[in-house]
Amino acid sequence: MAVVERRRNPLTEGLERPVAAPTALVIFGATGDLARRKLLPAVYNLAHDGALPHGFRLIGVARGELDDQGYRELIATAVERFSRRRPDRDVLARLLELATYEPGSFDDSELYVRLRQRLERFDRDDCLRHNRIFYLATAPAFFAPIVEALGAAELTRLEEAEVRAVVEKPIGRSLDEARELNRRLRAVLEERQIYRIDHYLGKETVQNILALRFANGLFEPFWNRNYVDYVQITVAEDIGIEGRAGYYESSGALRDLVQNHMLQLLALIAMEPPVRFAADPVRDEKAKVLRAVRPPAPQQIDEATVRGQYVRGVVEGEEVPGYREEDGVDPQSRTETYVALRLAVENWRWAGVPFYLRTGKRLVRKLTEIALTLKPVPHLAFQAEGGIAQQNEIVLSVQPNEGVAISINAKIPGSRMQMRPVKLEFLYGSTFLSESPEAYERLILDAMLGDATLFTREDEVAAQWAICQPILDAWARKGEPPLPYQAGSEGPAAANRILLPGHRWRRL
Repeated sequence: MAVVERRRNPLTEGLERPVAAPTALVIFGATGDLARRKLLPAVYNLAHDGALPHGFRLIGVARGELDDQGYRELIATAVERFSRRRPDRDVLARLLELATYEPGSFDDSELYVRLRQRLERFDRDDCLRHNRIFYLATAPAFFAPIVEALGAAELTRLEEAEVRAVVEKPIGRSLDEARELNRRLRAVLEERQIYRIDHYLGKETVQNILALRFANGLFEPFWNRNYVDYVQITVAEDIGIEGRAGYYESSGALRDLVQNHMLQLLALIAMEPPVRFAADPVRDEKAKVLRAVRPPAPQQIDEATVRGQYVRGVVEGEEVPGYREEDGVDPQSRTETYVALRLAVENWRWAGVPFYLRTGKRLVRKLTEIALTLKPVPHLAFQAEGGIAQQNEIVLSVQPNEGVAISINAKIPGSRMQMRPVKLEFLYGSTFLSESPEAYERLILDAMLGDATLFTREDEVAAQWAICQPILDAWARKGEPPLPYQAGSEGPAAANRILLPGHRWRRL
C-alpha cells in the first residue's frame, strides 16, 4: 500500500501554539464584564485551538451566590455571545466540565482557605501538581488586598510548581499610587511572579512591530532621526464611555490610554534591538526608551498638550449625547475624553524627532495606528515639470484592519511627470488566511507558559507614570476645563497647535 505524503502548507507554518504545563487558572471577578467579554471567550478559543494544557482547571471567584452549574451556564452564555468564533458544542462542553466556582468576598479569609482546599483537591484528583495563575479581573482597589490575602493563606508559593498573578490596569492613578501598589505586591510576590497585563501588547500588529524592525534589513537603516521626520500614534474610538462613568470620571483619557497602551506602543517603536527576544532583554530596552522620554515643561503645557471633551453630535448617522449628559457623569465634569501630546525622546536615535500621541472617545471612527513620516527628499530634479512628491509614510494599522502600509510616490500614466502617493500594503487576514487571535488569548497563554515578554515590568510602569504625572499636575494647577469637540468629529481643532511647522495630523 502506497504511503501518501502530507504536503506542507506554508500558509499555516508557524501558526501552531506551544502547550503549557498543567495549570489551574483562578479568575477573581469571574462574573464581571472583563471576564465575560474577554477572559472566558479567550479561554474557550484556547481550548478550541488545543492550546490549553493537560490537567487544565478553571476556578471562578466572585461575590455572586452561584454554584458550579450556575457558573458553567454563565461561561456558556459569555462564550456564545462574545467569542470571535461560533462555539463548538463538544469543545465548550469539555471546557465546562473543568470549570468550578467559589463564592465569597475578597476580604474574607475563609474564601482563601476554601480556595486552597479546592486547589489541593484538584492536585490529588489529577495526580499532578498544577501551576497556579491568579487573574485579578477586579476593581483596582482589590489588587493589593487579594494578593496579600493569597500570601496569608500560603497560596503564593508552591513546591515543584509555579505561582503567578496577572494584574489588570490601571496600576495606580498616580506615580505615588503606582509605587505603593507595586510595593505591596512585591512584599508578597517576586517580580518574576507578577504579570502586569496590557492587552495592546497581545495584538498581532503590535507584536509585528518587533518583527518589522528587527527581522528586515530594509527598515533599520532609516529607523532614526536621520530619516524620520515625525511619528504619530493614534488611538481613536467612536464609542462613548459605555456605562463606565464611575471609572472614567476618576480616570480620563490620559490615565486610561496614554499612560499605559500608548506609551507601550511608543516604546516598541523607539526601542533599541534587544540582545534576544526574551522577557527581560525586551523589557530592558523598553524601559530605557521610556526613561528617555521628556514630558513637556510646565511653561510648555499649552503648546505641547491639548485636552478635549465631547459634546452632543452625530456618530454614524445617529445623534449621541455629550459626555456631561452620560449617566453618572458630573454635569460640570472637567474630565478629558480627548488628549493630544507632543513628546520628545532624548537619546541618540531619536533626538529632535517629535512623537505625537492622540486619543479620544466619540471620534469619527475607530482607528488605532502608528505612522512614521519620513523626511522629504532633499532635491527633486523634475519639480518644475509639475511633479509633487509627498513624504513617504510607514503606517502600522492595529485596528480595525491589521497590517502594514508603505506610501511611495509613483508617476501617473501620461506624458507629463505627475505623481501621486500609492500604497504597498500587507494585511494579516489576506496573507495568512486566518483570523488573528484575540489579544487576551495570547496573553493568557503566555502567562501559563511563564513568558513575560508581553507584560510590563515594575520599572516600565514607574517610567510611564514619570512621563504622565507632570502633565496631570500642570493641568490641575491651571484648572482649565477641557475644550469641547463635537461627537463624530476628529477632535478639537486646537490639537493642531501642538504640531511643529510642516507637520500634519493624518485623517481619521
